[in-house]
Amino acid sequence: MFTGIVESVGVVESLENMDKAWLMKVRAPEFISDGLSIGDSLANNGCCLTVVGKSDNLLSFELLEETLRLTRFEGLGRGALVNLERPLQAGARLGGHFVSGHVDVRSKILDFEKRGKNFYLRVAVPGEFLKYCVYKGSIAIDGISLTIAEALPDSLAVWLIPHTLEVTNLKNASAGKFVNLEFDILAKYVEKIALFSREKSPYQP
Repeated sequence: MFTGIVESVGVVESLENMDKAWLMKVRAPEFISDGLSIGDSLANNGCCLTVVGKSDNLLSFELLEETLRLTRFEGLGRGALVNLERPLQAGARLGGHFVSGHVDVRSKILDFEKRGKNFYLRVAVPGEFLKYCVYKGSIAIDGISLTIAEALPDSLAVWLIPHTLEVTNLKNASAGKFVNLEFDILAKYVEKIALFSREKSPYQP
């Protein structure tokens, strides 16, 4: 479980198609020196991945075909920036919102522009996920916990403060690029419980 508060930005060293899985190597010396171990989880652009190797300031992660299908990892080349976050510790402050690290979909940036002193970011949302987009609700974009400022018929928009651009990979965002989206897990549970309760209710005609 994560919170969407990015701790560091790593740099992709390589992404290779190996015999059993895709192997991604990310340069993240601060996490290696901080004691991150093989088998630990680390969110990369909002996707929970397992550390399978570490050497020369590089962390290695194995990616499934399903991971590539649902995320934008396949399009990442050497030098690409990825947002990194370790799992939430029990008893720690929850600065963002509950983020599972299970990306729902990769989606295209429709608008990214400076308006006044801040930046406006609008991202396309596939129809089946629009129900999870509510005004002032939470959204994880590339693993960053953000607040939905506009819930539109085919997209959502957020505002970015300068600090967010400074400490995340959104500094390189532009219209036409893709980002990973994870919608609020609490909304999904509420939806499931409501549907299940309705189907099982003895009072339904």
